[in-house]
Amino acid sequence: MGLLSDYSHQALDYDRTRGASPSVLEPLRAALHPAPGRRLADIGGGTGNYALALREDGFDPLVIDRSEAMLARAMKKGLRTLRADAQELPLADESFDAAMLISMLHHVDDMEAALREAHRIVGGAGRVVAMVFTREDIEGFWPLEYFPSSRPWMEATHPPLDQLLGMVEGGKRTEVVFRDTEDGSLAASASRPELVLDCAWRRQISFFERLERDHPDELEAGLERLAVAVAAGRAPSEPGRASLLIWTVS
Repeated sequence: MGLLSDYSHQALDYDRTRGASPSVLEPLRAALHPAPGRRLADIGGGTGNYALALREDGFDPLVIDRSEAMLARAMKKGLRTLRADAQELPLADESFDAAMLISMLHHVDDMEAALREAHRIVGGAGRVVAMVFTREDIEGFWPLEYFPSSRPWMEATHPPLDQLLGMVEGGKRTEVVFRDTEDGSLAASASRPELVLDCAWRRQISFFERLERDHPDELEAGLERLAVAVAAGRAPSEPGRASLLIWTVS
């Protein structure tokens, strides 16, 4: 099972704290630039923040998501949208020049199916790019220490790098280091733990929605502990990391 299958609550105020991170956009643009054309499938694209940024670079994106509420926000930005499951796309073979899956694979039940669908719809010499959080990326990640009940489901939804690359042959990895908080994700917040204490900020992070749903007492205790650490100037503040996986479709 994915980490959070229902994003309807996230959609209500998602764009108040979530945007396209320069830390992600720089390597993402470099990875997508060699694509033979500008037709771009943004699979699991949510409210379309990254699609919007890439449209400004000349791409013609289609935002694909299973959440109608998230797509409604993307439509308001003037983006083309399609409601569909990443694991079974109603799109023709080789109908795009590139596909991106940004921070979404941990929300699907079958990651390999989603990656193979992305490859299916991309034509020859096209690019498939997935930004993921591997097991190695979350190793030593401070939220898992403050909220230990999250470790089993975080590890279950964040496979090791070798396992992810083994799902489709020929991929390579580029490291992403979050030097800003524009993305508003858990990884982007890692260097600014005080942001996690802000309920409005925290509400847009799926990690905390699941904690509140499944482990409310632990969430409250962990936040109290974090508040003490922040006040004392000893809170953890290392930059979050992710992996950009890149395939050239032959």
